[in-house]
Amino acid sequence: MADKSRDPNGSGRPASASHPAFLGFRGAAAPSLWHYRLVTSTDLDRLARTAYEAHRSANPGSLPSWEDATEQEQKAWRAAVSAVTGKGDATVAEAGPTQSIVIQAGNETRVFHTEFTAGRQGTLVVNDEHASSHHALFEPAHGLWYIKDLGSTNGTWLNRRRIVVAQRLKKGDKVRIGRTVVVVVSA
Repeated sequence: MADKSRDPNGSGRPASASHPAFLGFRGAAAPSLWHYRLVTSTDLDRLARTAYEAHRSANPGSLPSWEDATEQEQKAWRAAVSAVTGKGDATVAEAGPTQSIVIQAGNETRVFHTEFTAGRQGTLVVNDEHASSHHALFEPAHGLWYIKDLGSTNGTWLNRRRIVVAQRLKKGDKVRIGRTVVVVVSA
């Protein structure tokens, strides 16, 4: 028989797993979120705050800022984040080196080993009047590369779809910044 204090909904998960931090926009369980898996306990406060702020931004106007949230609410978010990280999980430092990313923009091919911005004034300069100064961020995380829009006016597009959250990049992906298409040669 399941312990109801640990598993009030009969799901097999700890009670904290039913907390809002575990719920996506459609009620999906958060353990599928990659960025919660490779952390140390020292990252708990930062991750709890990040998760809370992400939840808050999905529900504008209905939640106070992290600083204004009660200590009990902050504690609940810390518990929720800690429930998806296990003692056997690797830390970010132990996750291993990130593979370089090779980008082709027009006739130019560039190799990057660390995060970089793309835009009219980015590390990857995009000479396009429809691109913002710092349009998109390419960033490595846990051995993979991701792209996220930096609040650009015209949006960042991945394989003809506008992105609203960070997206994983893979070989052959086409990223549109303004009217310029950047191809991921390898990631």
